Amino acid sequence: MRKRLALVLSVAAATGSLVLAAAPADAGQGVTFDVTAGLLTISQPADKALGTAAAGTATLSATLGTVTVTDGRGALAGTWTATVASTNFTTGLASTEETILKDSIDYWSGLATSTSGTAVFVPGQPLVVNKQALSVSRTAYSATGVVGVNQASWVPTVVVNIPAQAVAGTYSGTITHSVTGA
Repeated sequence: MRKRLALVLSVAAATGSLVLAAAPADAGQGVTFDVTAGLLTISQPADKALGTAAAGTATLSATLGTVTVTDGRGALAGTWTATVASTNFTTGLASTEETILKDSIDYWSGLATSTSGTAVFVPGQPLVVNKQALSVSRTAYSATGVVGVNQASWVPTVVVNIPAQAVAGTYSGTITHSVTGA
């Protein structure tokens, strides 16, 4: 048998006609790509005049405009919480009589005006009966079970409880929405 194999190899080498059968070649190409995390942002309405109330009027109520949280982080099982805070409202020299304390400002988020993406969206104060004084920072809206990109918008309402000793004037303060996520 060795002589026959050697003869075949030497004939093949001399004629250059040896054909070897190769196993089929399956060549796969590894492919990768990155999906980068975007930002978690909040947009809130521009400055707004809430209206006018006569001295001695008990309350002044108005909507603030649309607040929107956009979550572009691409999270898996993520969360975010939007909070709202207020300063005191003052006029003139901000004396006691020229100040409406932030604990006299009530807030409720209301239900979402729009949502998109995969998440469980939870209003902080869905109805007027759930309103909360802005004496401390409050949860305005939140999302749990976040998967991928999502967005929620709402139009909050504020009620200014005007104290009897408030003097006439144009009162100004700041209501701030912010968002944090995990």
